[in-house]
This record gives sequence, C-alpha cells and structure tokens, in this order.
Amino acid sequence: MIVEIINTGSEIMLGRVLNTHQQWLCAQLAALGYVVNRQVAVPDSAADIQNAIAESLTRSQLVICTGGLGPTSDDLTRDMVAKLLGKELREDPSVTAHIKLFFDARKRPMPELTRVQAQVPEGATVLHNAHGTAPGLVLKVNPNRFHPESLPALLIMLPGPPRELRPMFLDSVVPLLKRELPLESGFVCVTLRTAGIGESIVQEKIHGSLIELVKAGLDVGYCARPWQVDIRLSARGGTARTLVENAERLVRQELGRNIYSSEDEELSGVIVSALSSRKHTLVLAESCTGGFIANQLTNVPGSSAVFLAGIVSYSNESKQKLLGVQQASLDQHGAVSQEVARQMAEGGKNLFRADYGLAVTGIAGPSGGTLEKPVGTVFIALAGPSETVVHHHLNPYDRETFKMVTCQQALELLRRKLI
Repeated sequence: MIVEIINTGSEIMLGRVLNTHQQWLCAQLAALGYVVNRQVAVPDSAADIQNAIAESLTRSQLVICTGGLGPTSDDLTRDMVAKLLGKELREDPSVTAHIKLFFDARKRPMPELTRVQAQVPEGATVLHNAHGTAPGLVLKVNPNRFHPESLPALLIMLPGPPRELRPMFLDSVVPLLKRELPLESGFVCVTLRTAGIGESIVQEKIHGSLIELVKAGLDVGYCARPWQVDIRLSARGGTARTLVENAERLVRQELGRNIYSSEDEELSGVIVSALSSRKHTLVLAESCTGGFIANQLTNVPGSSAVFLAGIVSYSNESKQKLLGVQQASLDQHGAVSQEVARQMAEGGKNLFRADYGLAVTGIAGPSGGTLEKPVGTVFIALAGPSETVVHHHLNPYDRETFKMVTCQQALELLRRKLI
C-alpha cells in the first residue's frame, strides 16, 4: 500500500510554524502498519494544493491532507478538492449545528464567516471535530480517475491545528483505516528508548545479535536525539510477533539498564511514574537550564503528586538566599562547580523535606568559558535519602541543545537511582 501525506500552509513554507504533523502522523501510521512512502508540504495556493493532491492520487491508495479547512480566505483545501474531483459543495446541517453549539458554549456570537466550514463535497464523510469547528472530510476516489491502472484511493482531509487534528485522527481516522483499508499481513512494531549511550555504540552492541533475525525479516531502525537513542524493531507477516519478541529480548540483554521505556513515553514520564510508585518526592534546583527540567516534568499528568518545587537560582545571590549555598564555596570554586551543585541539591531537598533534590549548574555559552571550565561544562547533583552524588559533563552545543541534553542527563541520573 502506498501512503502519502500532504501538509498545506504558507506559514510552514515561510518557516514561521514548525510542521509537527509530519513526525506525528508518520509515527502513528507506522505503528499501525501504514508506513508513509512520501510526504510533501505546499503553500496555501490553489494550484499547488490541487497539483499535489492530483499527483498523489495517481499512485497512492491513501492520501492524507492537513490544513486548509478553516473559515478564512487562505483555507482552500476543501474548495480545491471539490473542484479537482468535480464535486458540488453543499452545506451539512449537522456541521452548522456543531459550529453554533461551539460558540454558544463559549457564550460568543457565531461569526457568519464560520458557516463556510459546513460546506461539504458531495459524497464526503464528515469527521467530527470535538476541539474546533472545522470537520475532517473523507472521500473515496473510486475508481481512481487519475490513473486507470491504480487502485481505488481514500482521500482524508484533516484540520491544521494539532489540538484538533490529533484527537480526530485517533478517534475517527484509525477506526476508518482498519475498516476501509485493512492490512493483508500482520505488522508488529516495538520501540525501545535508551539514554546515556550513543547511536553508533548502540548499533555496535546489538548488530551481531540481530543478524539472523534481520535475514528472517526483522527491520531495525535507529533514531538519535539529545542523550537518547530509539531502537525500532518491526516485522510483517505470520512470524512478525515472534521475530520482534526475540529481537527485543536480545536487545534488552545487550543494553540492559540503558533502556528506559518500550513505549513512546518520555524520560520525564518514566521519572514521574517511578517516583509515584515509591511515594517519593522531588525538588529541583536549576541554574543553567532555567526551569527546563521542571517544564518537562510538569508536562506529565500526575506530576503534582511527586514534584514539590522547582527553584531557578540563576544568580549567585539566589543560590545563597534560597538554597543556602556558602559564599566560601562560590569564592573558592565558582558557581559552576561540584561543591556548589552539591549544596544546591541538598539545599533544595532540605528546604522542602523532599526525598530527592536534583540540581544543575553549568555554562551554556556562547561566552563565559575558561580553559578549566569550557563552554558546555555542567555539574549535576542528586541528593537522595542516604547520599549525594555529583556528575560532571561537557555538553558543547548551542544553548537550546545544551539545555535539552543537560535535562536528559539529570533525569537519567535520577532514573538510575530509582531503579
């Protein structure tokens, strides 16, 4: 089966908006066994949208188009698809009623302009939008008049905002795909997430063990991110589950404690779960990361049960007043040092009587480094129930990547303690 995604939006082409659809949709589809063959992005131009959809329909059985279903003048997808397929646009009373209820619930008048979202191409199936006003649309192009030798195609149009697209895909599109485009062979996929080990070392450790399984049909993929490597194990057919299960067992034998999840869970989610199961609490004392670690933890539902406080002690004065860091330590060793990191972690832990205190202090750059402490130097301290440990890393990246890597290192230090 050939699957293609078309993302529309001039703001994407101008670089003003990050195209998160390309990663999220591909991951969701691949997990279901519908691996995307091609993906394009086009501006909000009638000709570009029409040409992209027409071209995809010449070779694909599934085409997913995102964006262009709203009420403004640059929302052209609905109209261009109707014109391309020779379909009349007709107002759907159920969509109009939904739009009215949407504004009534918010005690706001319904702008007349929003009624255009109820215009539905003849023969299209409407996908309910629980988080917005623009419905999704599904059209069967059968027979596929764009290429006489191709199979019938399913064209799915989804609204652009991620908060609307993602629930609609999970609630409506996934059941639709399983019903209308069932896969002929079984597909099994497992992703193992690792931390604290590089991509080349990961492959070196597991490659030899998986050679025979790869010959039998196992597919192995790697995705490297800051301080993290994902290993994708997948297979199709009647032996898919056995192949993947055997591969996972071998990978776990080789990588052991480096694996922190076998789902799409982030390291922050694993930390919150581990603390919750033990009924332990955590306090953060951040300097160089500026609250980034706290942001990651509070993105996880239920974090309020274990995360007591986060202190961003960016200045030396705040380190002293809030965390009890000693002036002598700052004078003798500097703010970026093992001694100060230790006092920050212990100060935060003691201040809130938490089970753990986690602290980071470093030089994010691009200036401020020395020969002894170059840009990227960071000290991470973890104060636990019985001891305090301090780790020293060098993360010579841009400021944003420095924060991301330092965050992962700090959370991994805590995870290793919890397991």
